[in-house]
Parts: sequence; C-alpha cells; structure tokens
Amino acid sequence: MMIGGHGARAPLPTLRAVLASLALLAAVAPASAQGKLDARYEVTLAGIPVGKGAWVVDIADDQYSASASGATAGLLKAFASGSGTGGSQGRVVNGALQPVAYSATVNSSKKAETIRIQLSAGNIKEYAIEPEPPVDPDRIPLTDAHRRGVVDPMTGSLLRVPGSADPVGPEACRAGGAVFDGRMRYELKLDYKRMEHVRADRGYAGPAVVCAVYFTPVAGYIPDRAAIKWLAAQRHIEAWFAPIAGTRILVPFRMMIPTPLGMGVLEATQFVSTATPPRVAKTQ
Repeated sequence: MMIGGHGARAPLPTLRAVLASLALLAAVAPASAQGKLDARYEVTLAGIPVGKGAWVVDIADDQYSASASGATAGLLKAFASGSGTGGSQGRVVNGALQPVAYSATVNSSKKAETIRIQLSAGNIKEYAIEPEPPVDPDRIPLTDAHRRGVVDPMTGSLLRVPGSADPVGPEACRAGGAVFDGRMRYELKLDYKRMEHVRADRGYAGPAVVCAVYFTPVAGYIPDRAAIKWLAAQRHIEAWFAPIAGTRILVPFRMMIPTPLGMGVLEATQFVSTATPPRVAKTQ
C-alpha cells in the first residue's frame, strides 16, 4: 500500500486510480493520547490480488510518525512490477498533528521518482520532485494560496474524532480538508454511511465506521486525465475506519472503490494496535 497516490505503478488508468485513492481520506484534526499501529494490507481488483503493503503509525505525546511500503502482486506483477515507500513526520502541538516532512519514492520497470515536501504550521515551505518532470501546459497551475492550509497525504490519512464518546461512530465522518501531494492540491469530504463489524486475520476485531469519500481536484492536475475524471465523479467510494488503541485516531481498515474493471478493495489482513503509556516526569 502507498498513501497519497504514489504507490506501485499500474498498466491501466483505472487501476492507478484505485491505488491513488488509498489516500482519499479526511485531513487530520487535533489528536490525543498515545498509541502504535502495525498493519498489513492487500489490494484486490474484481477479487484478484494486485498489491500488498504495510503501514506503521506511532502517535506519541509530542510527535508522530507514519511510514508505508507497497508493491504490485499476483497477476498485476506479471504485467508491470513496481514498488513504493513513503513516510511522514510531525509534531503534536496542543493536541494537533502538525506535519513537518513527507516523502514518497516510487520504483517501476520504467523509472524511479521521489517526492519531498517540507511543511510548517499547515503551509508548504518547499517541495520537489526528482527527477524534475517536464512542464505540462495542460496542468492547472498551483498558486501560493493552494499551498496553504494543507496536510501531506499520509498525515491526511489519520482521522481524529473530537469529544469523549466512543470515537468509532457517526461523528468520525463529519470531516473534510485540503491535501497537497507534491503535484496536486485536492479537497476531501466525508459523510457517514453506516456501521460494520470487521475482523483482521491478526489483531483488531470490532466495529468500524463507514464513511462515503468525495474527491475534488483543485490545482496541479490535468483535467483531461481519465483517472482524475473518474475519481471526481465517484459517489460510491467507501472508507472503513478502525481505531488505534490508546488514541482518538482512526485509520482505514478497508476502502472500496468502484472501477470499470470491478470493485477495487484495500483491506487490512493485520491490524495490531497497542496503547502506549504516557511518559511520567522524573522526580528527585
């Protein structure tokens, strides 16, 4: 699995849309408490395995980190092999997650590409794509305003639920925000759909809140791209969220994205989370 649309490359635009959509989640809000998650995922298209990935999240009292890796698998690997890694780090300030750095690297049979982003208080300080891509006149230009008030794709995959009630409920889906992935600025919105019960092969078994996910591209994209048009038109994308123990943070347990080739599904096969005891100040 790769967060933020920089995962293993696929030979079809619709499949790239499935993999890219793993990050179509709400922008993060204030966090609380401490915990860790070690998850493994499988991606299928029309029931056929096409990818596998791992995701590790660590929420501490004053900082957080998340890292992901993924690769093509099964039938897809026979046509186009690829792999990717990514990571995000930041601070926890007054309970809020503030990303500081994000990077993602994609390796395929044709090329390798790395994206790096530096942030401060929700604004992009600098970013780069290596090697630098050619200028495309059809791409909607990015302005300074588009690079303010955003989070990176991986931080944007962490959903915080305010209040003191059980975080796994309808309130979780009352969210939305802005994400910048190094190329594109897009807006996301969640709406509550229903509750489900999930069970990983290893780890979590319990309730998951299901949210509808709506994607709106803003800038930095090419309007005629089939994947962008498809994602923006979708009204049946679902994200199933489960909790990181010890926190009010939810992360995707499952995602379902309709495509012309069948249903694209990302699902956790392992979802092991543990609460981390708070640090105790030393006394003399």
